[in-house]
Amino acid sequence: MSAEMEVVADSVQDGESNMVNGTEESAEAADSIAELSGDLSSRPIRKAKRNLSKQGNHELGPEGAAVQTKKALPLSKNSRKSRDGRGRGLPKKGGAGGKGVWGKPGEEVGEDGHCKDSHDPNYDSASEEEYLIEEIDPEVTEEELQKVLEPAVLEYYENNSPQEFISSLSDLNLGQKKPKLVEFLISKAIDHKAAQCEMTSVLLSELYSQVLHHDDIMAGFTEILGKLSDLVIDAPHAPEVVGKFMARAVADDCLPPKYIQGDSSKSDCENTREALSKADILLTQKHGIVRLDNIWGTGGGIRPVKYLIKQMVMLLKEYLSSGDIAEATRCLRDLEVPHFHHELVYEAVNMVMEKSTDRASDMMVKLLKSLDSSVIVTPDQFNQGFRRIFDNMADICLDVPNAYTLLDKFATLCHREGIINTAILNDVPQRGRKRFVSEGDGGQVKESS
Repeated sequence: MSAEMEVVADSVQDGESNMVNGTEESAEAADSIAELSGDLSSRPIRKAKRNLSKQGNHELGPEGAAVQTKKALPLSKNSRKSRDGRGRGLPKKGGAGGKGVWGKPGEEVGEDGHCKDSHDPNYDSASEEEYLIEEIDPEVTEEELQKVLEPAVLEYYENNSPQEFISSLSDLNLGQKKPKLVEFLISKAIDHKAAQCEMTSVLLSELYSQVLHHDDIMAGFTEILGKLSDLVIDAPHAPEVVGKFMARAVADDCLPPKYIQGDSSKSDCENTREALSKADILLTQKHGIVRLDNIWGTGGGIRPVKYLIKQMVMLLKEYLSSGDIAEATRCLRDLEVPHFHHELVYEAVNMVMEKSTDRASDMMVKLLKSLDSSVIVTPDQFNQGFRRIFDNMADICLDVPNAYTLLDKFATLCHREGIINTAILNDVPQRGRKRFVSEGDGGQVKESS
């Protein structure tokens, strides 16, 4: 018993000593941990990277067991094979892509050993032959062509110079746009008068010999016939005008007659059939080719002076009979001779002196006032017309004895309405005073001896 109690006592003492030692060791460990935590707090914290590729290599089998999948082989940077591992194993871009690649297989067959690029490592300036670079002139677009033709056509209507118009087209590569030129010229002439239509026909004949071919003219008329439905909206007379253009082109040998005879019955458009029918009638009439040279009439300054004078006299007589200022103005505009309006003023003043009535004088003042207000007759034309009357008063007095008195009265009315200025009024000639009595005899008539 005593021996067992001693053993127990010894074990208790050993346990107490171990507890004391454990406490000391734990205190030391705590101090070391504190020191270690202080050192770690001063260091940067970095997160660990997960290797996702390793985790993705394992899949579950049919019985739940882990099965390792096939791992894709690493590819080099300049590899030509597909990088996603799902391709057919063919090279990228047919073998022509990637750095350091020589190109598609078979390209070396067509190589002749010559290199024209000075930046190529294989370029040899001594062995390479000289080569020429050809300049390409691009074809003009439809917008650019219209931008050039718009002012050129208007200028041609002013100066009537076909060669100057052709020179404006010399810098353009028309190419396949030549039919557009014919279509533009005809559609522009439809909106103008007969004088401009005659100028357009002359221009087409000049272009045929220098710029256009008969195929281009045929294609241009085909385009304008296809647009007649739209042109009729603004110009109801468009089919008739286009028919005259086609007939005139046949007369000028720019368009073959078979174009009109062959297409007259094939078209489904009523306006197209009307234009072709008009051209066919003009060509089949008696002496049709001869008459087509004057199909647009003789307008403007082309007509003889005597014809213009006759038309102006008839215009004034009709006005004195009807009193219609609008009709007289329209007739004057149709003559298209603004440079010859001084003849109208001359004939108007002369007719007032021949009529010698207040009605004729008042009506003529109203007409001249209307023409002056609308600037149809310019002030220069008025001045020139009155001065011509002043110069011819000696001859006019042979037919109208009191012409000086009538002229002075009519000029005063025109000055009052602002038709002529004061300078013209002051230049009105006066009849010289004839002495019938002696001024020194008190007004008595001398007896003849």
